Parts: sequence; C-alpha cells; structure tokens
Amino acid sequence: MDPSEMKSETELLENRLSKKDFAKMQTLFLLPEVKQPVSMMKEEFVDKVSSLVGRGTKDEYGELFDKIAVGFTSKEICFYDLLSKQEFSCQYKILDLEHTPLSMDYWYNPTDADEAVLSFGDLGGEVNGMCFTTALIALFERPTTTVEQDSVITIKWQELVNGNHKCCYVVRHKGHGKSWVRRVRYLGNLDAFISCATSNVNSIVLAWKEKERMPLRTTAIHIGKGTNDFDYHPGLNLIASAGIDNKVCLWNPYVISKPVGVLRGHMASVIAVQFIVSKKQLLSFSKDKVLRVWDVHHQLCIQRIAGVFPKCMEFHMVLYFDEEHGRLLTTFNNQITLLEAKQEIGQRVTSHAKVVSCVLYNQLFKQVISSDADSTIIYWMIDTGQKIKQFTKCHGDAEISTMALDATETRLFTGGTDGTVKVWDFNGHCYHKLNAGLDQAVEISQILMLKRTVLVLGWERMITVFRMNSFTQFFVQPSEWKGGVQHQNDILCAAILPPQTLATGSYDGEIIIWNNNTENARYKLHPDGTGTLKSKSDSELLKERKTSIPPRTSSASSGKFSPSVVFSESDAECNYTVTRLIFLEARKSLAAGDAADLVSCGGLGLVRFWSTTRICLGAEFIAHRDAGSIIMTVDKTGQYLITGDIDGWVKVWDIQEYCLHCTDSVINQPPALLTTFQPHVDCVTHLETCVHNGQLLLTSASADCSVALSHISGSIVGIFGQEEHWRINDIIGEAGVWNSQLTGYREQSPEEDSHSVTTPEEISAGKNSPKLAQDLPEQARDSDLEIMGQPTLTNPWQNTILWKRYQESKKEIDHKPAAWKESQSSIGTFSWLHIEDLSSVYELEKPDFVTNPHRYFGEKPEKKSPDPPEIHVISETVKAAFDEKSLFPRDILQSEHKARRSHRQHGSRLCQKPGHTQSRKPKASSSAVFRP
Repeated sequence: MDPSEMKSETELLENRLSKKDFAKMQTLFLLPEVKQPVSMMKEEFVDKVSSLVGRGTKDEYGELFDKIAVGFTSKEICFYDLLSKQEFSCQYKILDLEHTPLSMDYWYNPTDADEAVLSFGDLGGEVNGMCFTTALIALFERPTTTVEQDSVITIKWQELVNGNHKCCYVVRHKGHGKSWVRRVRYLGNLDAFISCATSNVNSIVLAWKEKERMPLRTTAIHIGKGTNDFDYHPGLNLIASAGIDNKVCLWNPYVISKPVGVLRGHMASVIAVQFIVSKKQLLSFSKDKVLRVWDVHHQLCIQRIAGVFPKCMEFHMVLYFDEEHGRLLTTFNNQITLLEAKQEIGQRVTSHAKVVSCVLYNQLFKQVISSDADSTIIYWMIDTGQKIKQFTKCHGDAEISTMALDATETRLFTGGTDGTVKVWDFNGHCYHKLNAGLDQAVEISQILMLKRTVLVLGWERMITVFRMNSFTQFFVQPSEWKGGVQHQNDILCAAILPPQTLATGSYDGEIIIWNNNTENARYKLHPDGTGTLKSKSDSELLKERKTSIPPRTSSASSGKFSPSVVFSESDAECNYTVTRLIFLEARKSLAAGDAADLVSCGGLGLVRFWSTTRICLGAEFIAHRDAGSIIMTVDKTGQYLITGDIDGWVKVWDIQEYCLHCTDSVINQPPALLTTFQPHVDCVTHLETCVHNGQLLLTSASADCSVALSHISGSIVGIFGQEEHWRINDIIGEAGVWNSQLTGYREQSPEEDSHSVTTPEEISAGKNSPKLAQDLPEQARDSDLEIMGQPTLTNPWQNTILWKRYQESKKEIDHKPAAWKESQSSIGTFSWLHIEDLSSVYELEKPDFVTNPHRYFGEKPEKKSPDPPEIHVISETVKAAFDEKSLFPRDILQSEHKARRSHRQHGSRLCQKPGHTQSRKPKASSSAVFRP
C-alpha cells in the first residue's frame, strides 16, 4: 500500500483532539434552555462541530461516531466503522466469549462523554458490562506499534475480565442462573444494570454498581412465567415488564415486593414494551400482533391497533419508537412496518376508571350492575344510563373478575383475584366471605348459583363448592366435591340445565357432563373425540348411553371427529379453550331427540354446538376470524346467539332453527348472521341480555372501561355514564323491524317491505337480502358475509316450537277460516297479523225507549206531598218520671252524697263559734250534678 494512503495512529482526529475540544462538542447537545440533550442530523453536527472546534475536516468528524457493535453466535463481538474506506470495516473484535451474546445495549454519560457502558447478556444467563473511561478517544488500547487504520484489532475476552486494558474494565453477574438473558440495559441515573429472562424466578434482576471495579449487588423480581422485555422511564422511575402471562407490570426499582400497577388487556404473551417519555405513555406488543397504547398515570388502555401487521406464524420482533418524529418501527423477520402517530381528536366516554370485568342486569330493581379491575361496583339505571350508587375497594386492591346474582336477585356474589367470594346486599353490606382460594390469591372466572350450592371455578381442575346450609357465619369454608378431579386442565366455565345436568369446560377444550345431585361425572365431550372418565362406574355409564346411540361414520365411531376447520400446530394450544358454556333450555323438549342443546365458545373465535343426548359434536363454525378468544351469551328464548371478540365487535346470530338434527357429520355452515356492530374499541369482556319493557336489549362490558347498552338489532342506545342521559323508550322505538318481532310493529315503506325482510320461501331458496348487507359495517361485508352468507330476518313466531305443533294440528282440525288462508300475505310488516273477512252486520232493532219516548220522557202530574207528622210534647210521650238514680251512675251519686254531708258538717261548726251569726240562707238541694 502507498505510504501516502496510510495514517499513523497519531494522525487520527480522535488523537489530535483535546479534552477542551470534546467539551466544546458537548455544548452542541446541551443547550441552556433545554434540560434534555437535543438530537440533530449527522450533516448538521458535522457542519457545526467543524466550525466550532476549528481543526479537522468534515469527513474526519463524520467518521468519529459511525460505529456499531454486533454480536455473533461464534461468541464474538465486533465493532464496525460504517464510514471507512472499505465497506463495513471492522475495527475491533472481542474473541473467546464464554457464551453467545443474545442482547446488547450502549449507554453514555451526557455530561461526560468519555464515560460509557456496553452491556450484553448471553445464553448462559450472565450479564456483562464493559465500562469505558475514554470512549471519545478510544474504546480499547491500540498496539504500541504503528498499524494501519483499517486493520482489525483483536482482543481476548479474558484480557478485559482480568483488567489488562486501562481504558476499559468489566463488571458481571450471573443472577439469572442458566436462563437466557432476553434484554439488558444500563440505567445511568440508578447506576444499575437491569436484565430480564423468561423464568418465574429472578425474572428481572437489578445489579447495582456501587463502586468502580467492585462486584455488583443484585436484587431480583419474581414474575409468574417470566418476562420477555422491559423498559425504564427515568421521570416516573418505573420499570415496565412484558409478561408471558399476558400482563404488563409497573415496578418501582426500590420496592420490588409487588408491582405498583398491572396493565391487563392483552390476550397473548407480551413480547415488547417501550415508554413514550414525554407523554408518560407506554407501548406494548403481544404475540397475537396487537399493539396497545397505555396511559401510565391512569393505567388505562387508550388505543388498540390490530390487523395492520404482517401475517406470519413464527416471527422475531423488535419494536422502536422515534419519539421526536412520532414514528413507530416494528420488524417481523425480514419485514419492517412503519406507523405514524397522530393527535387524537375528541374524548372517549368511559363508565369506569379501570377495565370493566363483568356486567349483570337485575330484573327486580331494573338496574345494571358492573364491576372493574379496581374492585369497584357501580349500579346504573337502565332507563336513563344514570349512575345510582358506587362501592369502591370491595375486594381491597384485588380485581373483581366475575359476579353473579342469586335466584331472588337480592344478593350479589362477587369473585376477586384475592381468592374470595363475597355476598352483598344492594346497600353495600357484606354478609358472607367465601374462602374459595383457601387463603391463596387465585383468579376466579365464574360463580354459578344453584338451588342448594354455589360453584366457584377458574384456577384448578376441581370444582370448588359451597353448600347453602353452611352459610351460618361470616367466613364460609368450601365443602368437598364428591366427583373429585376429572378434568386434565383448569376449569374455566360451567352451565346448569335444570333439574340436575351440569356441564363444565376447561382450558384444553374438554367438557364434562355431571349429575349435579350425586356430583358424579357422567361422560366427557371433546372436539377431537378424546377423553375418558377416570372412575369405573362413570365409564360404564358412558357405555350404556352409547349403546342407545346410532353409530356415526367410521371416523366418528372410532372416537375421532372430522375437523371442520384446519389449524396450524402453533395454534393448537388455544384451539379448544372453552370460555363460555350455555345450555339451550328452550330446546329441552327437543333434547330427547337429536337436537343440540349445549353451546360452547372460546379459542380462535370458534362456536360449537353439542348434543348431550347423542354425546357428540353437532356443529362448529368460526364466528370471528383472526380474533383469538371470544365470549358469548344466548337470550332466554334460545333464538339469538350474541358473540363478542377482542376488537370490540359484536355479532348477533339466529340459532332458532340451527342444529336441530345432529347428523353423522359435523355441520360446518354457520347460522344466519343477523347483524354486526362495534359498541367498543377494545376487548369485549362480558355480554348480558335483558328484556326491558318488552324489548330485548344487550349490555356489554369492555376493556376500554365502558359499559354499553344496545338493542338486539345493533343500534347502540348509549354508554353508561355519558353526560347526556337517554330515554330508553324513545330510542327503542327507532330500532326498526326488530321491534315488530318482539312486542309490536311499526309502519314501513314499500321499499322496506321488499328489502328489509326475507320471506320463508326466499330463505329456503337461499336468497339473501341486499339491503341488510349494505347496512352492515364494511368489515362485516368484506369478511364474514363472503363466508357465511348475508344475514336474513325471519318471523320469530314461525320459528317457535308452538308454531310447528300448531301446523301439525292443522292437518287434523282446521282452526282458521278460509278467508285467513286467502288473505294472508307472505311479506310485509303485517304479514303475520290475523286477517279474516268481517262478519255481515245486520240492522239492529231499535230499543223501546227510542220507539216510544213518551213512555219514558213524558211529563207526569204532580202529586201532593204528604203533611209532615205532628210533633208531640215531651210530657205527653214520657211514660214515667226520671230520677237521679236512673240518670247518673252510682259512683257519681255517692261522691255527691259525701260532698253534701261534708258541706253540712262544715256549716254546723261555723254556727257553733262565738260571734258568728247565721246570716246565710240554707242552700237549696239540687238533684242536678254537683258543682264545687
């Protein structure tokens, strides 16, 4: 190489600059009016620093800071110069690392740029920190001999550990054991290294750097299942952890016993978090490709983004938010997505301060009851949406996860994550405390109220039961469930079909049917046909029941059902999860045949219909695509199935005629989709139907902290807690044709008659209503309608069992006149009104007072009234004279007699005194009442 093209070490700009020159460069980033260091583009920095320092060329300044450190699986770390003459030239190489580096981070002191730390975590669970003391001049000491600038300087890792380099020393710890270190970072204001691993022990380790070149002092945070990522907010002094348990926890680095806040809402494990420092917000990204934006102060999710990221099953993801420009970069293997933040317009109405977990309707008091993650219960008026009362901290700091009402609807049962169930009246008085978790903090998913027992589910494979006869004291302990453990995984939900059929569903998709009286398991249901009972007597019962069932196809008879939907192996974990179970009580009379009478829903947006008589799966369809886990409810008549997903969408299905005959093959066609609407912007956590003033309404709770009231047709009445109160009767009157299906009718135009309602003939012919397709949201038209067919509206009376029986009885006896059959219209609003010919009206015979008015209204001669009877004198009418004894009681007469005698004696004494003259005349006796 030509000597003119070579530069010695002393000729490098970094060696020609003095500390005063570096101090001048530092002033460019620290402006007096700005507390935080400012950023600038590379070209701007080169122009300013070259004129400020006064030495060196622009090209030399551009080469100072364009370096990058890269870790390799060959247990090496290389430092590259991005602006060298050779393409991607390597300047330093650290060899012979003990383990492969998995995560790296670089920090520098904004007040002293010579002080910097390069930290990395490896596959062996070790955290290493390379602390530089002269980072601006050189990261490592170069050989004393003259070398070319582009030559690679190799450094042994053990040399750094032994302290052979004066400008760099190493600190390290092994606080994660053998778990991989997923993320590492050095916090300059805390003088501590922070790292995380996917283990439930030492999930996050804080290593405090007390003195230079001294061992680190470590403290650990334990998180269930571990954490994938973390971030630190220096202003709030908070650490955010991305939990594998779907939660984002906020920690104070000095108080690690418990988190200061928990952000719930993700339905899959959280894999990345990052603070937006200036707005005090937090970004979190989960494995199901859902991005959430949180308000850290209120611990609320203010935005949820899904469906915009690349569709890939297995991916490695990196999240970076450029706060200055408001841009979010996310990587998915070999793809990069860019999202730009925009200012939010308007303000969202909320019902609670935290995520709403459950909502109920009290038919007795006409009130809606809702609970949230802050252990708050609120009562609302359904007529106006106004708040009636509010009770806070019902379970202390624990979240209320579910609620239930007793049969009288005068007692409210609440289940908390503290493992207890409390019994309340509607004045906020707690009567009983049920120790469901046995003094352990557990998550209760459902409370099922039965006639003589209370079942509590959600955290273990066995049913926790409380018997009503034990509710004699405040603290109530659980009783023993006689059926023992039959499930292979945690029980999440249950349903009861009076008088004694009980169904329980678990996380692995297994459904067990029990006899509630004996508490013994009868048989099991599973989508893939697997699962056997553990007890011998129960298995014999299953064989007896199967002998009376017609054989299925070859695949079904062998215990394997033909799958209606194909899933990937990576989704197998949540394919069968059962989140809700509901018995169709309206089909109880049909259940003796082959009608499906049990509905379940859960993972991957699936809804399944089961026949508990045939012990088989009757139907299976996807209600919400790409929506993860869903929830559902069914109205009391069993006509409408309502489902909700994690995006806030709600769908209404007509299941009146669905799966009435279970065949040898599983039905894949979904029922008629009536409407789709979005009352929430976040995950729907609970659904409840109610009938008010003859109208079928839907109350829904969501993770967006709101409780919405909607009509079954999809028209939203309002959000409970909104400033303007509603009048539910006025709003329901605008619900449309659905009102005529429930309590009445409304007049429609001919266009509505021809497009809004689909006739039974059109339904059987497979015709659809284009009008309804236009009214549905665009998302529903593009996705669901293409697969499931457009929704149709049918007359509910025609779909009832009574109608069918009536039609059968008509074959023998004709209950309707011929005029009814002829004039009955097949379409229109009044198509199902009773219409018949009017009877002939004959001339009425006039009454007698009309034809002969003189008999009733003529003038009559006046008759002389008789003289009044003569009043006799009393002396003539009295037969005998009255005396005192007949007029007054004896005690009055005796008292009068005593008074007279005393008066006489007193008078006689006065007369006997000297000088006294009897000038008074004697007082006449009176036969009247004595007057003192």
